[in-house]
Amino acid sequence: MSRVWSRLRSVLPTRADLVSMRRQPRRDLLAGATVAIVALPLALGFGISSGLGAAAGIATAVVAGAVAALCGGSNLQVSGPTGAMTVVLVPIVHQHGADGVLMVGLLAGLLLLALALARAGRYMAYVPAPVVEGFTIGIAAVIALQQVPAALGVPVPDGDRVVLVAVEAVRDFAAAPDWVAAGLALGVAALMLAGARWRPSVPFSLLAVVVATTVAELASFDVARIGALPSGLPAPSLGFADPAMLPDLLAPAVAVAALAALESLLSATVADGMSVGQRHDPDKELFGQGLANVAAPLFGGVPATAAIARTAVNVRSGAASRLAALSHAVLLALVVFVAASVVGRIPLAALAGVLLATAVRMVEVGSVRAMLHATRADAVVLVLTAVATLALDLVQAVILGLVVAGALALRAVARNVRLDEVPLHDDIPDDHGEEERALLMSHVVAYRLDGPLFFAAAHRFLLELSEVADVRVVILRMSRVTTIDATGALVLKDAIERLERRHAVVLVSGLRGGHARPLDRLGVISRLRDQGRVFATTPEAIGYAHGLLAAGQSSR
Repeated sequence: MSRVWSRLRSVLPTRADLVSMRRQPRRDLLAGATVAIVALPLALGFGISSGLGAAAGIATAVVAGAVAALCGGSNLQVSGPTGAMTVVLVPIVHQHGADGVLMVGLLAGLLLLALALARAGRYMAYVPAPVVEGFTIGIAAVIALQQVPAALGVPVPDGDRVVLVAVEAVRDFAAAPDWVAAGLALGVAALMLAGARWRPSVPFSLLAVVVATTVAELASFDVARIGALPSGLPAPSLGFADPAMLPDLLAPAVAVAALAALESLLSATVADGMSVGQRHDPDKELFGQGLANVAAPLFGGVPATAAIARTAVNVRSGAASRLAALSHAVLLALVVFVAASVVGRIPLAALAGVLLATAVRMVEVGSVRAMLHATRADAVVLVLTAVATLALDLVQAVILGLVVAGALALRAVARNVRLDEVPLHDDIPDDHGEEERALLMSHVVAYRLDGPLFFAAAHRFLLELSEVADVRVVILRMSRVTTIDATGALVLKDAIERLERRHAVVLVSGLRGGHARPLDRLGVISRLRDQGRVFATTPEAIGYAHGLLAAGQSSR
C-alpha cells in the first residue's frame, strides 16, 4: 500500500504547480484569451467531425481542458478535442453510437490513469521521429478528407472509410453542385492560410468564421449550420452507457488511450522545446489526461487529448503557468452560457474550411523533406506510417511504423557488428624470444568482437568464425562486446564447438561481468572456465597458448 500511495502522490498536483499560477496572472490570462479565440472554431469543428455534434466539442474543450490544465504534467499544455482523436471516433460512432463513444472515453481515461501509475510515460522517448512525422501526415490527410462532405454542402455518405466517403461526396456534389458551401469553405481556408503567413499572431481562424457567418446571414444563403447549442454545460450524469457494451468497447478504448497518450506526450515535448526552463512530467501528464477523459464523457464530451496547435499558440502568446490553459477553458464556458445562439448560426462549410486549413498547416514541409532525404530507412518508415494511417486504424499505423523502424534499426546495428582478426605482436609478453613469437604467430589467431552479439547479427558472426582453419589456438577477445542475448550466446556456443571439432583450442579473454551471466546460464563457457581457458586479459590468454604450444612441441 505504501508503494501505491507513493506512486499516486508522484502524479498528483503539487502546491508548487498551483502557486506558479499567481506569478504572472496578466500574462497568462492574455495567453488564455488568445488560445480560446483559436480553440472555439476548432472545438466546434472537431465535435461535428466526431459525429457527436458541436456541443460535444465545446464540452470537451471546457471540461477536459480545465481538468488537464490543473492535473497534467506540463505547465503549458492545452487539451481538448483534436483531429487525430476524431479520426478514431468516427468508426466508433458508426458501430456503437454516441453512448459507445462516451463509454470509450471513460474507459480510455481509466486506462490512462493505470498507465500513469505504472510509469509508462518514459517510453514515449523511444518513438522515432519518422513515425511521428508520418503519423502526422496521415492524420492531416484523414482530417482533410473528413471535411469534403461539409465543404461541398452534401450530406455525409454512409461508411467509416474516409477515402470512400470523400469520393462518394464528390459524386453527390457533381450531381447537384452547391457552390455557396464550397465557396465559404475555400474562402475560410484561404484566409486562414494567407493570414498565417502574413500575421501569424492574429487569430485568423475566428476572423474567417465571423466573416463567413456574416456573409451567409446578410446574403441569406441556404447552407447547413451548426444549429442550436445548449445555453450551458449539461449536469454530470452516469447513465450514458449500457454496461453490456463493455466487451465490445474494450478494443476501441485501448486505441483511444494509446492515441491520447501518444499525442499528449508529443505535444508536451513540443511545448518543452518551444519554451525556456519548462520540462514536463510524462507520468503526471498521463494522469491529467486520464482524469480529463474520465470527466469529459460525464458532461457529454468526446475523448480528449493535448492539442499541439493550441499548445503552440499558448506558448507563443507568452503563457507562463497552468493559468493560461485553465482560463482558456473558462472563456469557452462563458461562450456556451452567453453566445450559444450566435455560435449556432455558423455555417458547417465555414468550420470545414477551418479544419482544411488546419490539416494543411499540420504538415511541416521542411521537416518532411529533410527526413525523406536523411536515410532510406527514415523515408520508408515515414511513407509507410503515413499510408497506414490513411488506410488503417491510427494505432495500428503507429505500431506498424514502430515495428518497421525497429526492424530497420536492428538491421543497421547488425551490419555494424564486426569480427576482426587482430595481430598478436602487441599483446605478446616481452619475455618471449623471437622463436617463441614466431611459434605463436603461426599457430594462434585472435579475433575481436565489436558491438552487440544478439539475434540479428549472431548467425553472420557464426558464419565468419566458422571459416577459421589451420590454427591450433583461437583467442576470442570480448572486451568490446556491448551486449549478449540468448541467441548470441547459443551461436557463440555453436561456434566454439565447431572450432573444437577441428581440434582448435578456444580461449576467451576480456569477458565483462554482465555478459558472463547469459553465457554461464546457457552453458557456453562454464566448461571453458573449468578448464582454465577464460582469462581477464589477452596477454594472459597468449601466455596460456604458449604453454600449450610448447608442450606440443616437446611431446614431438
